[in-house]
Amino acid sequence: MNDDFRKLWPDYDPGRYFCELTSPRPDAGPVPHRLAERLEGIGLDALRARASAAETDLIDLGVTFTVYSDATAIDRILPFDCIPRVLTASEWDLLERACKQRVAALNAFLGDIYSKGLVVKDGVIPADLVYGNSNYRPEMQDFPVRYGTYAHICGIDIIRDEHGDFRVLEDNARTPSGVSYVVENRHLMLRTFPDLMAGIKLRPVDDYGRRLRAAMSEVAPACADDPQVVLLSPGIYNSAYFEHVFLAREMGVPLVVGADLTVENDRVYMRTTAGLKRVHTIYRRLNDDFLDPLVFRPDSMLGVPGLIGAWRAGNVTIANAVGTGVADDKAVYAYMPRIIKYYLGEEPLIQNVDTNICREPEGLKYTLENLDKLVTKPVGESGGYGITIGPRASKEELEASRDAILANPENWISQPVIGLSVAPTLAEEGIGPRHLDLRPFIITGKESWVLPGGLSRVAMKRGSLIVNSSQGGGSKDTWVLAESFAQGGEA
Repeated sequence: MNDDFRKLWPDYDPGRYFCELTSPRPDAGPVPHRLAERLEGIGLDALRARASAAETDLIDLGVTFTVYSDATAIDRILPFDCIPRVLTASEWDLLERACKQRVAALNAFLGDIYSKGLVVKDGVIPADLVYGNSNYRPEMQDFPVRYGTYAHICGIDIIRDEHGDFRVLEDNARTPSGVSYVVENRHLMLRTFPDLMAGIKLRPVDDYGRRLRAAMSEVAPACADDPQVVLLSPGIYNSAYFEHVFLAREMGVPLVVGADLTVENDRVYMRTTAGLKRVHTIYRRLNDDFLDPLVFRPDSMLGVPGLIGAWRAGNVTIANAVGTGVADDKAVYAYMPRIIKYYLGEEPLIQNVDTNICREPEGLKYTLENLDKLVTKPVGESGGYGITIGPRASKEELEASRDAILANPENWISQPVIGLSVAPTLAEEGIGPRHLDLRPFIITGKESWVLPGGLSRVAMKRGSLIVNSSQGGGSKDTWVLAESFAQGGEA
């Protein structure tokens, strides 16, 4: 941290971690220091008052999520931190290209495993890791998918290490959530902190709904001249229901539940006050198991009987495709560098975090010998559940982790503890460093488009490395600078 920042924030100390605001970046120009000056000019008391007003806005707008494991709280707001995260133009260029590369490889992989399976036959990835995966759907074998796109909406979780290098932490290719906060966070900043943004040219985020609808129309069956798109939600009790409402509104399409749809003669229709109306593309926020009780869970009351048959007949498109969960499995993730090389003939633009696969003897041995130094993660969990951070775990927690891994090695991976980058965050002690990650969102129809920025999730607890909302994390507005100051741009 240079002297200019120390003068403004003498008590702010990022330690050994890369700071998303104060660490030097050649093309950031004057923006980081200008932002720090403006924050200092507002003052802590006024910042807190405005931050409180912003959170009241979230409550009034119904921007909530549900934590089912907490019986004392049905709906919560995602804590919003008013100090934005800044990405430079060159950083975003790398992130954007890397996300497109990753999604291209994911779609190629899914297309292959549900057809010829060459990636398995050529020994790139073990057969049981694919065909024995709980998310593998044999019903998708030789299933026609337009443009070869299985993961139409993808979220790639990216971190930055203590050296300032980006790393991919996780792929989310089923029903990734959180994009509504990207757009709403920008709206909050514009309403509550316009003076922080004044004169700084940023890449906009308001185009997401239009882009998503365009992609959903693009992948509709070829026979549809004016495709009807709907968003299929499990309903009001789903943890991400606010996002379903938000996205349907942004896209300008109906929000439906399973009971609103019916299948006749392998065609999907929506019930309306004017009668049945044909549906061509379904953006589903419903897990595979519940989509069609005739194919998957017969007790599902959330899906639509006959939906998969209508899809197989080519009369409707479902996004994301069924069976995409194989691609965001944490064990498959470890093979992604090889998968990218296999299908694209390229090295990953952003590397994975080093990963030990406990189903493999070497990975299991290394993990068990170094439990106190590693992060262990169950393959089938999300939301930060089941994770043990070795250096911070008690002896009892480490023993419990050892027992769980030995009982089912196939369900576990381990990774080194990464010194996640930090960003200035409004905290109890004032402005302090908090760890964070980034989830860019990629929409793919015929081609891919990446929403500028993404969801910056921040661990609101001092020293915590868990950024998930279900574990107490919050979010920040993500600023992508529209110009590179290394090339003479001006804010």
